[in-house]
Amino acid sequence: MTGPTRPTGSRGRGEDLRRSPGGACCARLDDVRLHFQHGPIDLVVGAHGRPDAVEAAHEQAWREFAGLLPGLVAHLSVLRHELPAGTTPPALSPADPVADRVAMRMVAACWPVRALRVSPMAAVAGSVAAVIRDVYRREGITRAWINNGGDIAIHLGAGERLRIALASPGTAMDAASLPVEIRASDPVRGIASSGWRGRSFSLGIADTVTVLAADAPEADVAATLIANAVDVPDAPVVRSPANTLDPDSDLRDRLVTTAVGVLDDSQRRRALAAGAAVARDFVGRGLIVAARLELQGAAALVPAGAAIAVPFD
Repeated sequence: MTGPTRPTGSRGRGEDLRRSPGGACCARLDDVRLHFQHGPIDLVVGAHGRPDAVEAAHEQAWREFAGLLPGLVAHLSVLRHELPAGTTPPALSPADPVADRVAMRMVAACWPVRALRVSPMAAVAGSVAAVIRDVYRREGITRAWINNGGDIAIHLGAGERLRIALASPGTAMDAASLPVEIRASDPVRGIASSGWRGRSFSLGIADTVTVLAADAPEADVAATLIANAVDVPDAPVVRSPANTLDPDSDLRDRLVTTAVGVLDDSQRRRALAAGAAVARDFVGRGLIVAARLELQGAAALVPAGAAIAVPFD
């Protein structure tokens, strides 16, 4: 993620290292960004605005983050199960106020697409990012972003914009690689990506699916499901049960992709078309704004011609 720097102080990279009794840690990366880490949660937090407002928001964000993981673990007995096909979302017993908000965002983001066999864990990264981002929605903060391993929640004040460089498989991650500019007037406050090469398991063969949505939890689950759909029966793919790779996976014994051979043009087109059909359905239902699907050098945009990768002006 890139953007103009607006100094808020003189602190340098790696200073102000803090640790909570539970093991969460925080370090200042530069004048704009902090790094929060606890177990599998790894956030880069950035904010611009009045120095006092930024520092107050950083302090609250750290307090909320420090106790988040244990509370979220308390909800796993519900969050790791596929959502039911009925009309009532699963009940969540109170655990921790911040973790409760994250868990509720996870369920809410996945509920409209429960027919596609999804557990709320499909929205965990985006939901964590969104709940921490909400801390920065206050007077004096002009813009902020929370990047949770590529799932990004955004706050933009009036007239603000944020420039983001999206990594594409096999390319250097720099400002020339799939740049996206989000303006305050745009209906986008969340970006997420998924694919078989990513940090989470995928049922499909997409190298990358990037989704823009109204917020990060919705982008997160949509990217996961669209990437799952990028597939063809005759693709040269190696798959393994998820629970043989990770005993705690919410996918249990479902087959996840571990390797993809070279596809011919027909296979690439058909696989991308299958994923694009799901993306168009999500756009039509108002669940996402746009998606970009990539597979072995081929790409598809939904809607066609969507400005999901445009030059910075």
